[in-house]
Amino acid sequence: MDLSSMFFQGWEGIVRTLIVGVLAYVGLVAFLRVSGKRTLAKLNAFDLVVTVALGSTLAAILLQEDIALAEGATALALLIFMQYLVAFVSVRWPGFARVVRSEATLLVRDGDLCHAALRRERLTEEEILSAIRSQGGHAIDDAETVILESDGTVSVALKPS
Repeated sequence: MDLSSMFFQGWEGIVRTLIVGVLAYVGLVAFLRVSGKRTLAKLNAFDLVVTVALGSTLAAILLQEDIALAEGATALALLIFMQYLVAFVSVRWPGFARVVRSEATLLVRDGDLCHAALRRERLTEEEILSAIRSQGGHAIDDAETVILESDGTVSVALKPS
C-alpha cells in the first residue's frame, strides 16, 4: 500500500474535479431556477428524497471519473423533472397527492392534547410545550391548536388573551 497515493494521486484528478464541479454546480443551479420555487420549498418526505438524491448525484459527478458531466447533468435534470412531475400531478389529483404527501395532524385542540395523535407521530408532550413556548405561550392550556404540518413543522395557534 502506497501511503503517498492516499493523499495525492496527481493533478489530473484535481483539475477534473475543479472543472466538472464548477460546471455541475452551475448546471444544478440553472435546473433549480428553471424548476421553480417548489423544488426549494420546505421539505415533505418526497422533497427530502429528491434533495438527498440531488446531493448524492452531485457528489458522484464530482468524485467518480467514470461519470461524464453530460450523464451527471442528465441525472440531475431527471430528478428535478420527476419532482416537478409529482408536484404537477399532486396539484391536479388529490388522491395522488394523498399517496405522495402526508396530511397535517392535529396534536392539541382547545388546550387538550390528542394523545393518540402524539403516539402515532412519535412526539412527546415536552416537544409540544417547546413549540407553544416558542410562540409565547407557557402551557398546553394556552394553545387553541397545535398542528404537525406535512413538512414536519409544528404550527401553534394560541388562545386569545
